[in-house]
Amino acid sequence: MNIQIFGKSKCFDTKKAERWFKERRIKFQAIDLVKFGMSGKEFDSVLRAVGGIDKLIDWESKHPDITLMKYMDDRIAKEDKVFDNPALMKTPVVRNGKQATCGYCPEIWEKWE
Repeated sequence: MNIQIFGKSKCFDTKKAERWFKERRIKFQAIDLVKFGMSGKEFDSVLRAVGGIDKLIDWESKHPDITLMKYMDDRIAKEDKVFDNPALMKTPVVRNGKQATCGYCPEIWEKWE
């Protein structure tokens, strides 16, 4: 397994995900999503794995761009906005090759083992 955890430094769910993998002695690479973001290929892979941009966006966020995005119909424009501002993503984003999840999803990660 090649686990990458993209998260925000103050995100409780990101810390829970890291703890979940540590407890099972599964090595992972932690990446600060806000500081480093994702490459274009990583972003496209995650979008395909989670089922589209609407599942990747953190709709609970208080960020002003989220309010605007609720009224946007253009999928490409949403993808560009989220790619340029990774703070809008629901975290943690956990990747294992071509598989990926958004949020805390131990029931899915167990199947990866």
